[in-house]
Amino acid sequence: MFISNAYAQSSPFGAGGDLMSFLPIILMFVVLYFLMIRPQMKRQKEQKAMMDALAKNDEVVTAGGVLGKVTKVADAYVTIEISSGTEILVQKSAITMLLPKGSIKAI
Repeated sequence: MFISNAYAQSSPFGAGGDLMSFLPIILMFVVLYFLMIRPQMKRQKEQKAMMDALAKNDEVVTAGGVLGKVTKVADAYVTIEISSGTEILVQKSAITMLLPKGSIKAI
């Protein structure tokens, strides 16, 4: 008597309205993948390939900015000669860049 009947509202989009409402969210994830996730994965792949290719006499830069020449390569560690007679032991993951040959002499 005091309660009126409630009727469901029909969708203005028709049968495909649900998919159309999720389309902006789907497009956002696609753009996010191509702008952020994919380049990061590519950078990680290049970094891993560079660490696997490290060899004796390569000139490198560490994460701390130390330049040196690789003298020994182990599984997880690399020995770098930073000046004649001075060697340091660093993790492979601390190597950020591989320099062209002769770069240290030019500095």
